[in-house]
Order: sequence, then structure tokens, then C-alpha cells
Amino acid sequence: MLGLCRSAAAALLPRAGPPVAAMSTLLVSQPRYSWLRELGLEEENPGVYNGRWGGRGQVVTTYCPANNEPIARVQQASLEDYEETVKKAKEAWKVWVDIPAPKRGEIVRQIGDALRQKIKALGSLVSLEMGKIFVEGVGEVQEYIDVCDYAVGLSRMIGGPVLPSERPGHVLIEQWNPLGLVGIITAFNFPVAVYGWNSAIAMICGNACLWKGAPTTSLVSVAVTKIVAEVLEDNKVPGAICSLVCGGADIGTAMARDERIDLLSFTGSTKVGKEVALTVQERFGRSLLELGGNNAIIVFEDADLNLVVPSTLFAAVGTAGQRCTTARRLFLHESIHDEVVTKLAKAYAQVRIGDPWDSDILYGPLHTKEAVKMFLDAVEQAKQQGGSVICGGKVINRPGNYVEPTIVIGLPHNAPIVHTETFAPILYVLKFKEEKEVFAWNNEVKQGLSSSVFTTDLGRIFRWLGPKGSDCGIVNVNIPTSGAEIGGAFGGEKHTGGGRESGSDSWKLYMRRST
Repeated sequence: MLGLCRSAAAALLPRAGPPVAAMSTLLVSQPRYSWLRELGLEEENPGVYNGRWGGRGQVVTTYCPANNEPIARVQQASLEDYEETVKKAKEAWKVWVDIPAPKRGEIVRQIGDALRQKIKALGSLVSLEMGKIFVEGVGEVQEYIDVCDYAVGLSRMIGGPVLPSERPGHVLIEQWNPLGLVGIITAFNFPVAVYGWNSAIAMICGNACLWKGAPTTSLVSVAVTKIVAEVLEDNKVPGAICSLVCGGADIGTAMARDERIDLLSFTGSTKVGKEVALTVQERFGRSLLELGGNNAIIVFEDADLNLVVPSTLFAAVGTAGQRCTTARRLFLHESIHDEVVTKLAKAYAQVRIGDPWDSDILYGPLHTKEAVKMFLDAVEQAKQQGGSVICGGKVINRPGNYVEPTIVIGLPHNAPIVHTETFAPILYVLKFKEEKEVFAWNNEVKQGLSSSVFTTDLGRIFRWLGPKGSDCGIVNVNIPTSGAEIGGAFGGEKHTGGGRESGSDSWKLYMRRST
């Protein structure tokens, strides 16, 4: 049922070679992956940057999800490294904040240009370490570049209004100033773009940045920081403006507790995000939260099914179901339910699965072995709660963390598993009868990130966009739940956290205002 490219399969088969003792088992040292050297990566990599590279913490090995082979090692930050880096970042801020905003924008523009020079290599690294297909890896780097371009223009526009005063001869000025040090904790699924959304905007606003990426994508964090650091060095500004502390929960907890971090942007699970929010709030700090999403697509009887099927496939299967905007619930009007399910199952059967670097492949592995276990557990729960698996539901017998894209039908809208966000390619297909009930079902889950409706009824579209429609931060019409653009504010409501990043007036979150 599921296609597998021969060349991709062959590429992942064990290869004959010298005994293990005679050569490194790390991918970075194999000729096939020599391009990793273009990004400055070695077998052993320091995971702390504050103007200089170092690291005295635990050494971690990152693995390729497509074959579970080790890529390279990164020495993470110790708490002593963290303390030193925060001090250097705060000192670097004093230099950065004195540079006029348009000149800060020019440096951010140069960062975008530097990323352009490395876009294929960096996109390949995202595929190698995260597991998403190559075109998505490159696309993620392109998002960072696009945000840099956006930030350049924004650097000449940030500011507040001059308002009339009640007092004769006076005016009111709304003055915006940078916060200081912005902490950025990013997740494994978008190891480049989310840092870009935050750092580019934070930098033009006059902030220094302190980044902790996901431990399982530490090489991406190191490679991106090397690119950024070179630009800062060329402009003779302190490298600690964009500091890096690779690490685990101990570093993340330190960032949440640290009053010297003026804003903490956290992207990750709702469970951990809640802990971050409570810790930051306890010190009356600011947090920007981008958490989970249990996103729904609603298809009415008047919808164009030629749009519905490919859009649903893209939203549910893209990035192997590991986007925060992945479609996890599909509500179909009862009159078209069977037809759409049949068409969708046929489309799922044609998904090309394999090596994420193969240009013909549309679907790669899950990020970790633990994710595979969660996938299997969710499928089993769906069956126990009355669902029927009509497509997928199994682990694919091949190297790596591959599972079949899965469709489950027959569950009620309020089944516990339907209300659970599983970071895997599982789509729950549900029937509905009328508009009012399905709008309510869209909103009944705890998260509120993305949503989409397919209809040609103009009145229904405006009701969907209105106060009794979708309660999500991203509301789509006749397009998938995923694929947000950088020009708009990205984020969601309720247990998604309420934060907004990237475009629109999201820059205000990185600044403080005085009147």
C-alpha cells in the first residue's frame, strides 16, 4: 500500500566497510555526509557560544531518525557555562541597544544573506537530524531568511504614536524600548524557523538573545549559531548578542527562573509550557508561549473535494504529523463522509515514503523511537474507544522511525483520544450534521491553534471568522491548517498559550512601552 523508493531503501541498507575500530561510526566522518563540514561541524562540537565557543556540560550524541545512526556529538552547557553566558549577553546588550534600529536591521539583513549561502546544506542538516523531507528542511531555512527580510523593513517602522494632550502646549508620546535579554527555547520540529521568528524580530527591537534548542537537534543549533556569529564578528559587534546554550531541562529551568531574562519565548508541549509559564509568572516575568494544537478541518457538503483531499493530505501527513499545525481531526458532513474517506484513503496509499533526502519522497520518519511508541499507543487507544483503522496504523519494517500515515473512523467527537494531541500522523475522521454543532466541536478541545473550513457559502465563511466561529489563533478558509505565512502573527489561544510570533504587531511583545 505504501510506496518505497528503491534508491532510498538502498541508501539506508548497511554498507560493507572497514572494521568499526578502524573508522568512526559517526555520520559526520563518512564521505556521504562530507557536506556537514561546510557548516563547521565536526565529530565533537562545543554547544555553548557567548562570543567564544565552549561547553563543560554533558556530551550528547544526536541521531538520524531515518536510520538511527549517530551523526555527531555536542558538549552541552553546564550551569556555570549558563551563568557566564547570561552575564556576557547582558553586557553585549549595552552595545547592541546603542546601535540605531535601521543599522541593527542591516545586520539582520546580512544574517539572512549568510543563510542564503548555506540554505541547501542547512536544509539538509534539518532533514538529517530532525527527519523532515529535504524540501521542508530548505523551506524552514527560507522562513528564517524571509523573517530577516521582513525585520529589515520593520526596523525603520517600530514605534508608537504622538497623541493629543488635554493640557495646553503638551503632547503624549508612546515610547517603545527593548526589553533587554530575550530567552528563546525551541522545539525539535522546527529547529531553525522558530529561532528565526524570535531572534530576527527581537534583534531589530534592540534585544540580545539567548537560545536553547532541543537537545535532539543540537547540531542545527550549533550550525545556525556559527552562521550568525560570523556576521556579528564581521560587523565588529559582540557575538554574545546571539548566545547559545545547548542543554536539557536544567538549563531550561534556569532560564525560566532567571530574573535577568526579560522575556522567555518557549515553544513545546502544553505540559512543559504550563510549568514554564508558572515559573516565569512567579517572578513576574514575561513569557511568550507557542504550545500544542489539536487542529480541525471542517468540510461542508458544498465544498470542492478537489481542494479538500490534497489539502487534508498535506495538513495531516506533512512532516509526518509533527507540526503544531498538523490536522488531527477531520469533520465531514454526513452526506459526503463516505466519498471523502474513500478518496482520502486512496491518496494516502500513494504517499511516497523513504529517505528524506530523496527528491521523490513526500514523507519521512518520526523524530525518535519514543515518538513511534506514542504513535502505537494512540492507535491502540483509538481502537479500544471504538475507532476503526482504515489506513495505516503500523510501524514500517525498515531502518529508522517510520510509521504508516493513519486514518481512523467511527469515533465520537468527544472520544478521549480525539481530544488528545498525539505528535504523529493520525487523522480522526468524524461525521457531523449541521453548522452549529460542528463549530462547537471545533472549539471543544483545550488547544486553539489552527483551524480550517471548506465551503462555498459566503455567509458561513463570515460566521466561521466571527465571534461564534473558530476560537483559534489561525483561522483558514479552503486551505489546510498548516502553512502559515510570516507576515501574519503566528500563535493560538487557550492551552496553545496565547503567544504571537513573526509578523503583524508581534514585535511589541519584545519591547516595553512608556507614555
